[in-house]
Amino acid sequence: MSIAHANARINIWTGAVRSGKTIASLLRWLIYVSNAPRGGQLMVGAKTLDTCARNVFGPLMDPAITGDWAKRIHYTRGAPTANILGRTVEVITANDARAEERLRGMTCAGAYIDEATLVPEAYWNQLLARLSVPGAKLFATTNPDNPAHWLRKKFMLRVGELDLRWWQFQLEDNESLDPAYVASLKKEYVGLWYKRFIDGAWVVAEGAVYDMWDPERHVIDLIPPIWRWICTSIDYGTSNPFHGLLLGIDASQTVYVASEWRHAARETRRSMTDAEYSTALLNWQRGYKRIPADLPGVVPESTVVDPSAASFIQQLYRDGVTPTPADNGVADGIRTVAGLLGHDKLKVHRSCKHLIDEFPGYSWDEKKARKGEDAPIKVDDHGLDAVRYGVKTTEGTWRRPNGIQYPHRPAVAGEVDLMSAAM
Repeated sequence: MSIAHANARINIWTGAVRSGKTIASLLRWLIYVSNAPRGGQLMVGAKTLDTCARNVFGPLMDPAITGDWAKRIHYTRGAPTANILGRTVEVITANDARAEERLRGMTCAGAYIDEATLVPEAYWNQLLARLSVPGAKLFATTNPDNPAHWLRKKFMLRVGELDLRWWQFQLEDNESLDPAYVASLKKEYVGLWYKRFIDGAWVVAEGAVYDMWDPERHVIDLIPPIWRWICTSIDYGTSNPFHGLLLGIDASQTVYVASEWRHAARETRRSMTDAEYSTALLNWQRGYKRIPADLPGVVPESTVVDPSAASFIQQLYRDGVTPTPADNGVADGIRTVAGLLGHDKLKVHRSCKHLIDEFPGYSWDEKKARKGEDAPIKVDDHGLDAVRYGVKTTEGTWRRPNGIQYPHRPAVAGEVDLMSAAM
């Protein structure tokens, strides 16, 4: 129905993940491009070029989705333009506050925006100003967000005032999905993200960020045999605490926070140089006792550091450690950690007392929520930032593809994990 009736100046598809909204919107976009006015440019926008390639051009160039049209759609990942049905289409990202400047000077005949709630409001407004060709239309998708988000308040709720239409999609609207997949998908989301991404509801982030945290379930006294030590994850601080965590996974790919190292200059009244931090970090890893074999030392597969810690990153290079820039997207990282906690796939050793103390008090910022922003209060969160960096950045290591997990193997005397044999 939405494909046939998306004839307004602004057309928005919103709702649950995998509910069919993207496919419906893309098919409508293709129909529009095939007959779009010739007096202006066409464009596709998203937060990043990667999301454009994955969410827009991937489906567009899939014959199973777009049929014979797929042969007439050409895009190279990362390129600034594409060709759709013989029309040149600009690809313009919206990943920073100056993104709207990229739109200035355009005379636009049509636009498609992926995940509209993730683009800056100034970018959206500038795009509308550029849609000046008679009959120009905007097509956009989004998952639900904070109900006070500007897109909902200033546009969607004004559907009777503006030349605008929007459609709400539920997961069950996509009848092509395998029931087993739907069941698995519902298990992957918890709390706030279940309400938004499964129920398709625009709900506010309030209360505890990790309301599923339960020390009885998530805090353990014994680390099992670790299959891979996936990373040391670091939240760097000079006046603020420096917090390092050691993460590993077992054969079931449960993530374990096995140990922490923390230095707080304000508490100890002693600052440390980057060289001292690096030395202390390496000594901490070398001194970790793996049980039950009591073998000393761990060499993690990566050292994950917030990319803003430029001076410390350079020190690690000098000390022979190649750091991995952390994926520091706050919302995605929190959602990933919450999902692991909700399904008992993240465990914390009792010795990590600073991290454990931070979990219960980590709360959403109510003032920012009223402005339509999802942001936690930035207090006592250094260990939580570190676990978020580590879990999100190594997601490709611990997440099971299609349910496949590492096989169990017989225990070897004096050895706890495969990394032991290599060290």
